[in-house]
Amino acid sequence: MPTSLVNSLTLLGTTIVLAACSSAHAGNDADNANRAGSTHAATVESSSNVPVAAAQTDSITRAADLGRVQGNASAAVWVVEISDMQCPYCKEWHANTYPKLYDEFIKTGKIRFAYINFPLSMHKNAAPASRAAMCAGVQGKFWDMQDAIFASQNKWEGLADPTAYFEGLAKGTGINTESWKSCIESKSIQSMIDADYARAKKQGVRSTPSFIVGGRLVEGAVPIEDMRKMINAALEKK
Repeated sequence: MPTSLVNSLTLLGTTIVLAACSSAHAGNDADNANRAGSTHAATVESSSNVPVAAAQTDSITRAADLGRVQGNASAAVWVVEISDMQCPYCKEWHANTYPKLYDEFIKTGKIRFAYINFPLSMHKNAAPASRAAMCAGVQGKFWDMQDAIFASQNKWEGLADPTAYFEGLAKGTGINTESWKSCIESKSIQSMIDADYARAKKQGVRSTPSFIVGGRLVEGAVPIEDMRKMINAALEKK
């Protein structure tokens, strides 16, 4: 079972499109509409249905990489979230579905769950939000910071520079802000985010949120009922 997500992502199976922020509409907020009910099928060739381990360059990236993974290290099924922290549908999924997924599948050790950054160009503060969360992950606070970022999305999404706001969130989660700021200013974390985006896009990801469930790519804010069916189906195959 791989331990690294840096610059790695592999996908298999059928793609289903639900409500999502789409990279195809980048730069045009009017086109960022709810596309619930539409579907698109595609097959992506791969030899594996889980992220493939890749070399890590330094202690910062190693810590950040591990910080965005939850669940049982020996779990046979991976669920990978590909997300943009400024996307309203990602916020919706995080608020409504993630807590149920955590209680039912992550906390119980049934799956391993990981986060991949896919900041869309239409969202100017998505990349800074990713850096803020990933640098929190270096201190073991990725998920706490992600909670705070999503919960306050309407407060920072329109800021010309959200750095100070994110620093306040970091301080509120108990992060050492001096180390956090040093991480933000380094090139390592942005390189990880760029690698996440490039690899996901190469494998066919085009909108957020998207998920890989046991090798199946699903685009959109998937409700827990559908997520449960896919995870249980993946578990039955193991």
